[in-house]
Amino acid sequence: MVDIHSHILPEVDDGPKSWDVAVAMCRTAAADGITHQVATPHANDRYHYDREYLQGLVAHLQQLVGDSPKLSLGCDFHLSYDNIQDALAHPTRYVIDSTRYLLVEFSNYSVPQNTTDSFLRLGDKGMTPIITHPERNPILCQNLQRVADWADQGYVIQMTGSALTGFWGERTRRAALWLLEHQAVHVLATDAHETEKRVPILSTARDAAAAICGAEVAQALVEGNPRAILANQTLPYFPRPVMPSYRKN
Repeated sequence: MVDIHSHILPEVDDGPKSWDVAVAMCRTAAADGITHQVATPHANDRYHYDREYLQGLVAHLQQLVGDSPKLSLGCDFHLSYDNIQDALAHPTRYVIDSTRYLLVEFSNYSVPQNTTDSFLRLGDKGMTPIITHPERNPILCQNLQRVADWADQGYVIQMTGSALTGFWGERTRRAALWLLEHQAVHVLATDAHETEKRVPILSTARDAAAAICGAEVAQALVEGNPRAILANQTLPYFPRPVMPSYRKN
């Protein structure tokens, strides 16, 4: 399996507070069958994102953990005005490794109406947005049809795996199920932060997805598609979403 969204670098955001915990997270991931993990520190008003410095941390962590899992650098990119302007000026600063793929995260308090325009502007500079954990966003949960529309427009949707197992509560689980059942999910990732609660384990989410949409699709979400992202390729599993109107429960 490949995990494209994890907070495994120590002392750079709200992830691990020590190198020991960072190493333990990587060991847990490897034991779970994750062969490649992307470190995605936050870039927002609270956490500064220094690409060169963070690349050095990834290299050091790789030395500490050995060959498995293989580590790369990405970013948990907050979709704010300042960040967008900086990404437009520096298109390779925030992407996953040296690919065109960019993880984008929305505020829990506002999802701008012009978001699609922002995606188009990033696309014009060669970046392909990956929308992270919409099932956990309280605004998008009110209108999952909007997420399905983005998937229909060709944007990648990444769900937190533990949303399917109930870790984030029943409301989030229902939203995750709706998106998965309506073919509006392309990648499962851990969004791991530590070793006790938000853990770097993906197999349980893969198994939960397999029970809903079959083993082949589940494997695409944790291996085929994320591996294609790392290779800067088109995603092999990208179905057209089923588009009935979403009704909030």
